[in-house]
Amino acid sequence: MKHETISILARRFGLSRSALLYYDRIGLLQPTGRTAAGYRVYGAKDVERLRRICRFREAGLTLDDIALALQARGKPSVRTLENRMEQLSGEISALKSKQRLLASLLRRIRSGRCPATLSKELWVSMLRAAGMSDGAMMRWHGEFEKRAPGEHQQFLESLGIAPKEIATIRRESAEKTKGRGGN
Repeated sequence: MKHETISILARRFGLSRSALLYYDRIGLLQPTGRTAAGYRVYGAKDVERLRRICRFREAGLTLDDIALALQARGKPSVRTLENRMEQLSGEISALKSKQRLLASLLRRIRSGRCPATLSKELWVSMLRAAGMSDGAMMRWHGEFEKRAPGEHQQFLESLGIAPKEIATIRRESAEKTKGRGGN
């Protein structure tokens, strides 16, 4: 029976040696044995196990999910696959949203209707498309306010935000930063 070294196996599957060493360390793929010099060697069953690991990774399963699947004779649970499908649907939706936003920006630029500055609405829609929640946006403002208050003011003004709203944003973001142990 032919055995393969870690380097040959890594090249064969397009992985790094460190990935295989990590798989060994976490018990996902352990070598059949070692040579007299202490080098890891992998047999046919190890190669087949790695083939399944790579297939599951291509599907986006986590290493924990893969370990569970391999313990269950190489069959991931229906719930694991359903969860991954839901995650992919969310990722696809977010990517489509970003794609629509970029297409809109390109149309505006090509038509010459692109404003010299971003509007508040466009900026917020880009942040939302990037997956930021209201809380994350407020934390972003808090960091901006803490690190560069003058530039933060100028940025908010460049979005065409009314002075009263700017004052509110700056005050609330500064309070959030203080509440987290900042300043």
